[in-house]
Amino acid sequence: MPEVTHKNAAKQTFMPLMREFVRAYQVFSSYSADGFRLSGGKLTLPQGDVIFTLGNTAGMTFTEIGEKTLITKGTLTGVIDRLEMKKLVKRRVDKGDRRRVIVSLTRRGERLFESDFPRQVLWMKEKFKKLSKKDRDAATESMLKIQKLFED
Repeated sequence: MPEVTHKNAAKQTFMPLMREFVRAYQVFSSYSADGFRLSGGKLTLPQGDVIFTLGNTAGMTFTEIGEKTLITKGTLTGVIDRLEMKKLVKRRVDKGDRRRVIVSLTRRGERLFESDFPRQVLWMKEKFKKLSKKDRDAATESMLKIQKLFED
């Protein structure tokens, strides 16, 4: 395998894919965050991610929330803390295992989920509906392949 040096690093054949992958994530995140701001700015993108993940559930552990969201473990506690201060989520100790903490929506959080989740889905649909089913399926397949590369 040829050596990568500082002189040829930027010329690696995967670099254009990597740049576009990052750019796509950045514009996607920005657009998604705009949807939250337009709905009254009640939630940041990570807060919305948690609220929407907890919606229609009896609650989840921090580990489960971390696995289902794009929030890193180090950031998740702060996000949950801020949602708790807004009285949108509550924590409770799992009766079956006192080491586990379950986070669930409060009634106020449920109302916010019921009003904002459909609005955010419509916001995102405006962009995704411009792709055919074939293109969405191909993009999904490509994203799953890339994800798998980094999981191994």
